Amino acid sequence: MNRTDRLLAIILELQGKGRQRAEDLAETFETSKRTIYRDIQALGEAGVPIVSITGRGYSLMKGYFLPPLSFTTDEATMLLLGSDLMAQSFDAQYRSAALAASRKIEGVLPEKLRDEVRSLQDSIRFVTTDAMEQPSETEKLLQVRRAILQRSTIRFHYFTRHPSSTAEAEGNPEVPYLSPRQASHHSTSLAAPAQSTREADPYGLVHFLNAWHVIAYCHLRQGMRNFRLDRIDDLVLLPTTFQRPANFQLGESKSDQRRNMLVRALFDKEVARWVRESRSYYITSEEETPDGLLVTLKPHQESEVLQWLLSWGSHVRVLEPETLRQRITEEAQGMLRNHRKG
Repeated sequence: MNRTDRLLAIILELQGKGRQRAEDLAETFETSKRTIYRDIQALGEAGVPIVSITGRGYSLMKGYFLPPLSFTTDEATMLLLGSDLMAQSFDAQYRSAALAASRKIEGVLPEKLRDEVRSLQDSIRFVTTDAMEQPSETEKLLQVRRAILQRSTIRFHYFTRHPSSTAEAEGNPEVPYLSPRQASHHSTSLAAPAQSTREADPYGLVHFLNAWHVIAYCHLRQGMRNFRLDRIDDLVLLPTTFQRPANFQLGESKSDQRRNMLVRALFDKEVARWVRESRSYYITSEEETPDGLLVTLKPHQESEVLQWLLSWGSHVRVLEPETLRQRITEEAQGMLRNHRKG
């Protein structure tokens, strides 16, 4: 990055993140603090109103904004593709906002650049399932979003796929917070859904694998939990308010450290390629052997990998643990009974 680009980037960094220390800027731009000091001085001499507080860093004077920015073809394409993706994933209100943003970006692009961007847009597509077609889902998303903004506690009925997984799908006392990636891979043998009434403080929303997840502090479990929005019914906002912890961040769960169960399974050679293509989240290693692909998984509990293993039918053999081998045997026997009836 040359100095001119770095000076502009420093302004954008201060405008976007607020106060930054010299060491923070030096780390961001992979340069020395001495260089940052010279850059800050140059910006001040150029008329950029930078406020410096000893020990706390630099910030832009309140009310200072950059004039309209110009975009390269790649930058404009990414912004417009991002708007297209968000328009597919959100409800009507945010879909409208995303489309309006796209129009504004297209409107300020030079004609030649606009043609290049449109050509690339016609060649790249992100496809998502439109979960927002269901009015009930749209309403729940609006309610949760309002609860997050207003810091309102919510009450709802929550459904899990199996009584034994009542604490699984949204987390359990042993697994404090499942990231959406983990929750989407949680599987149990199918049975009548279990229902419970919850009150929770919603901290955030995550869209993962075409499903919305509410990250919230559950009053019943006394800890962070991940609730799939499509498993929530009868959602209401309560007059009770909460304060979200200042250090809260949406991210991967630290509960990965508690995955102590070891599962080993041997897959036939002819499906090895497809196993790698449709990997389970819980796979930790793979090994080619004369008998096939040996896969090691580390879930929290058997139900997290049960259906994934069952999906490979006769092309997989579980080597351990014995309890999981027994569960698969029982499931296979049940499937055999079902298909003999008719």
